[in-house]
Amino acid sequence: MAAAAELPRSITLVGAGKMGFALLEGWAAQGLSGEGVTIVEPQPAPALAALAKQRGFRLNPEDRAAPQALVLAVKPQALDTVAPLIAAEAGADTLVVSILAGKRVADLSARLPQARFFVRAMPNTPAAIGRGITGAFAAPAVDSDRRALAEALLGAVGEVVWVETEALVDAVTAVSGSGPAYVFYFVECLTRAGVEAGLAEETAAQLARATVAGAGELLRQSAETTSATLRQNVTSPGGTTAAALEVLMAKDGLGPLLERAVAAAKRRAGELSG
Repeated sequence: MAAAAELPRSITLVGAGKMGFALLEGWAAQGLSGEGVTIVEPQPAPALAALAKQRGFRLNPEDRAAPQALVLAVKPQALDTVAPLIAAEAGADTLVVSILAGKRVADLSARLPQARFFVRAMPNTPAAIGRGITGAFAAPAVDSDRRALAEALLGAVGEVVWVETEALVDAVTAVSGSGPAYVFYFVECLTRAGVEAGLAEETAAQLARATVAGAGELLRQSAETTSATLRQNVTSPGGTTAAALEVLMAKDGLGPLLERAVAAAKRRAGELSG
């Protein structure tokens, strides 16, 4: 999770729900502290208040100046309400990083007219444990220094992958943004299949959960090995795994099903952005 630059000198985080708080914890873990961090959150949870006090962050101060980086982590439907309250802080030199699903650069620019430098980002829920991955798009005006700042901010909670066109943010949403839910559902299905095979539900759930978690960690640690190679390594010709894969890899199997699922998520992301 290496960041490409040091964190900004001054950051204003607008919205500190699950994802905003995950980012804040990631910055704190990298040593960030002091009044350079301002948090705007009308309903701060006890954990947020405690972290702000511990690290010396400013929580809901009345006096707020334009920061080096403004991170928007509110719910997308709250943008119209929040924008007038923070428009003065989105200055001409401020980097605006938005993790608002479905809100395009044009939407942000229209509501924050002084700002010029926008990055759209789509993190995912494993960011809460520092193991997320974020797909990001930098608007054309964003220079290399500000792009590096954005990568430092987002890289505090996991890997960062850049896409070259804003339209691809919808694809990122469909693959990695929504992806954890696909994995969790796979565990549900594998658990049910284990029960159907005769296992107690608790045993099936433990086996399914640990198998997916362990396989994921093996995949992460085998970064130079493709997932296809790992699959082949565990598949003996004519064995039990091969019998199962024959079903999963059929023409109407898991591959085409996931393609349809991702396409549906991408299509819906586009509808929400429109």
